Amino acid sequence: MKKGERYTGVVERMEFPNRGIVMIDGERAIVKNALPGQEVTFAVNKKRGGRCEGRLLEVVKESPLETEENRCPHFGICGGCVCQSIPYEEQLKIKEQQIKTLLDSVCQDYVFEGIKGSPIHEGYRNKMEFSFGDEYKDGPLALGMHKRGSFHDVVNVDHCKIVHEDFTKILTATREYFAEKKVPFYKKLKHEGFLRHLLVRRAVKTGEILVALVTSTQTEGLNESEEMLIRGWKETLLGLDLEGSYAGILQIHNDSLADVVQSDETLVLYGQEYFYEELLGLKFKISPFSFFQTNSLGAEVLYETARGYVGDTRDKVVFDLYSGTGTIAQILAPVAAKVVGVEIVEEAVEAAKQNAAANGLDNCEFIAGDVLKVVGTLKDKPDLIVLDPPRDGVHPKALDQIIDFGVDHMVYISCKPTSLVRDLVVLQERGYKVERAAAIDMFPSTGNVETVCLLSRKP
Repeated sequence: MKKGERYTGVVERMEFPNRGIVMIDGERAIVKNALPGQEVTFAVNKKRGGRCEGRLLEVVKESPLETEENRCPHFGICGGCVCQSIPYEEQLKIKEQQIKTLLDSVCQDYVFEGIKGSPIHEGYRNKMEFSFGDEYKDGPLALGMHKRGSFHDVVNVDHCKIVHEDFTKILTATREYFAEKKVPFYKKLKHEGFLRHLLVRRAVKTGEILVALVTSTQTEGLNESEEMLIRGWKETLLGLDLEGSYAGILQIHNDSLADVVQSDETLVLYGQEYFYEELLGLKFKISPFSFFQTNSLGAEVLYETARGYVGDTRDKVVFDLYSGTGTIAQILAPVAAKVVGVEIVEEAVEAAKQNAAANGLDNCEFIAGDVLKVVGTLKDKPDLIVLDPPRDGVHPKALDQIIDFGVDHMVYISCKPTSLVRDLVVLQERGYKVERAAAIDMFPSTGNVETVCLLSRKP
């Protein structure tokens, strides 16, 4: 295969994440977003050391696995879902094989316990960050997800299948309101405009909804005052017929040049700037930027699995590193001597402290800081360590310090299995053995999957 040339072939299988493998004359090409069994046309955009990467141009023929049943009308255009056209049971088989292949490449003599599916595979997400933009240059206002393969174009997703209907009602009402008012969206290259993002969070168990409109402070081009405009938007949302109920409606000012959802200033327009969700009998307070698993029911499966791997924590000191809002720490705390959580996001740490107090747990300590910088200063000596790092895994220097604690058991929870297997190589070189592992599908219709591993220190 030659760089820049077009080829057509059948996808043999998938590798994590979202990569289809196509063989052409004995050479292997990796084609992003291509599904097993599809006949695809792709262009080779990279070739290095015999490795080819292709950009998907066309699905010539759909896979025998694909079906029209329950397929989202935005599928294939929206960049959110990759494998929604494949029945859920087949999705699970694909993900299970991907995780097993990755683990088998670095682990020996361990028990792979397969994959556990999400209790629901539609309407499961409890958080969405929607972007304002247009579907094409100078087109009408759009609010939704980025078009697949595009940094600029935004697709309206009024019928998204992976969120509750309350999300789409809020989304549609917001877009229509600001379109009628002719409010300009923020153009990322020019750094001009007002509307940036819409953040919606909804608890599955309590039905509480938190909505945040993210805008710049640039009011040029508005046909009425910002105050009047935002008040009208709030009243529009309050007039919607929703299954859930609003915990809060917020406006967040963000003048960052980066295309990220963050707050320079948060204004509470209605209610409060947090809501509550329940997991495994515990209650959690969640604010706009708190880390919390995006699939609440799936999170219960994930944490039940992790709790089973942890085993008996009676009279033990547990370190929960990358603890977020303290979910794992509080699940383990009732029978532990003490749980120490470390999390870099200060807001999440404050929420964790409040959650622990509200749940009547007085043996949890939460520390704000980077695990790399904090872990070496901790005074307690752990009996067990739980790792739940971000997508990039554990920083190599932090991993060395964690290993130096010499605990008998670790439980590693990973949202990116390629980072997991990289860290497992180091852990095994430093005296740990992978005993058990399982995949948990927290993200149906997408290529993402969680993995839990139990490691034991070799005698």
